[in-house]
Amino acid sequence: MATALFTASQVEARTGIPAATLRQWERRYGVPAPARNTSGYRLYSLHDLAQIEEMQRYLRAGVSTGRAAQLVRAAGPPLDPTPSALATALLAALLASDLLRARALLSEAHARLSVEDVLLTVMSPVLVELGRLWQRGEVHIAQVHQASAFLRSRISALLDVAGLGTFGPHLVAAGAPGEQHEIGLMMVTLVLCRRGARVEYLGPDLPLGDLAAYVRQRQAEGVLLALNGDWALEGVETQKADLLALGVPVFYGGALLNTRPDLAAALGGIYAGPDALAAADTVILRLRRESPFEDTR
Repeated sequence: MATALFTASQVEARTGIPAATLRQWERRYGVPAPARNTSGYRLYSLHDLAQIEEMQRYLRAGVSTGRAAQLVRAAGPPLDPTPSALATALLAALLASDLLRARALLSEAHARLSVEDVLLTVMSPVLVELGRLWQRGEVHIAQVHQASAFLRSRISALLDVAGLGTFGPHLVAAGAPGEQHEIGLMMVTLVLCRRGARVEYLGPDLPLGDLAAYVRQRQAEGVLLALNGDWALEGVETQKADLLALGVPVFYGGALLNTRPDLAAALGGIYAGPDALAAADTVILRLRRESPFEDTR
């Protein structure tokens, strides 16, 4: 049982919800469900507070009080705060198309973990499991698209906060010709930007001639290219001369490279690494070695 810690007045002060409203929610909807002390006064636990805050999020989003309480009760017992539990709960929320719950879970993850850990230990496992479920025919492609769009939007918001970086190497990141999957590349871009690198993200499915022209125009020091399947390989093989003519390092990453890291050298480039953190390390260390820069933080 969750430990009861807070009086009604303390909860009102912390949440802004009047004690009378809390009593009304409890009586009508069963949320929250505080304990009583020997004198009969209500005492609220951290789980009760979490339920109240979740009710507030639903109400701010325009959900009716009754429906909000139903959703809060359906969420079950207090959430295990470990990354694997957060990932499991996030996947369940996304498959149920409960985006309000998904937002709340990511907020919880960010409150407990670094941005990098949220990417690698919460979001990435969800994406991997979504792919597996779809391959086994256990979920519809519409569910995968909705979940991917949600996660992409959250990473995009984090990129907006991170900005382009203020020091460090200048790179251009893009998806290979025919490559439509971009979330992994966005994660690498985000980690690099948080480390101060100046990364211009151009999105998926970019012809390499156009990419090379942009890199040359921007005088970038390196290129980060994502390939997640064989569908992207032919375009890179036929157009790689455009990138090689730049004379700057080309870093290859993505699911295809993770299963066949030797492809990077065959394409005239460098394997970035198996995840966003490893890729960021590889890129920064290589470009520091080739073109030292001053860290002005």
